Amino acid sequence: MIPHHTVTGPHDAPVLVLSNSLGTTLEMWDAQAQALAERFRLVRYDTRGHGRSDTPPGPYSIDDVGGDVVELLDHLDVERAHVAGLSLGGMTAMWLAIHAPQRVGRLVLLCTSPRLGPAETWRERSATVREHGTQAIVDATMERWLTEDYRATHDISALVEMFNGIDDEGYANCCAIIERMDQTAGLAQIGAPTLVIGGAQDPSTPPAEHAARIAAAIPGARLEVLDPGAHLINVERPDEVTALIAGHLEG
Repeated sequence: MIPHHTVTGPHDAPVLVLSNSLGTTLEMWDAQAQALAERFRLVRYDTRGHGRSDTPPGPYSIDDVGGDVVELLDHLDVERAHVAGLSLGGMTAMWLAIHAPQRVGRLVLLCTSPRLGPAETWRERSATVREHGTQAIVDATMERWLTEDYRATHDISALVEMFNGIDDEGYANCCAIIERMDQTAGLAQIGAPTLVIGGAQDPSTPPAEHAARIAAAIPGARLEVLDPGAHLINVERPDEVTALIAGHLEG
């Protein structure tokens, strides 16, 4: 399926695709969008089951969401693009670099993992959201997404509203992606120049367990860990993340 998407920036600039985390829409990149669109043809999209994209019957697989990006690139007549993704978006970006390497220029992987168990956690989360809605887990999600200091000093109501607005079935179907996914063996195949970004206080993908291992497995990858910072590192450290992405993609 072709997901809902927006395209900004110069038509003749290198293409950059931004891929979102579980529980967010393309607006999660608002803090980066203007600056990146000055340098790149910026493509943002809503993952299936999220935002203004359709919610086809599930459960979904990593092949599904990766294939959606390939369809989107075909729809836009884009042969090759840089890809940056956070969490589920980073998992999608890894899939693209492994399974469609000819479509990927440079890669930025933020607060993500090739395998994020235990599987029971994701089955339980799916069941909770199907029964009680995303509102039932919003507080716990914000605690993972952002450090305590950030939550105490910033208005996060827009993020809460974004999360609560995600289709319950779409969210649950995307949990199934992470429940069953293991891309560990494919990391060594990635040839795209890769930057891995972690958040020092990220409880969902602690950098020592995830970002560092990704960077060690992908040939030539570079690791940057931002401190402070939790899971939604591009929201908590917007300027630093924008600069890291732009600097890596421009070589």
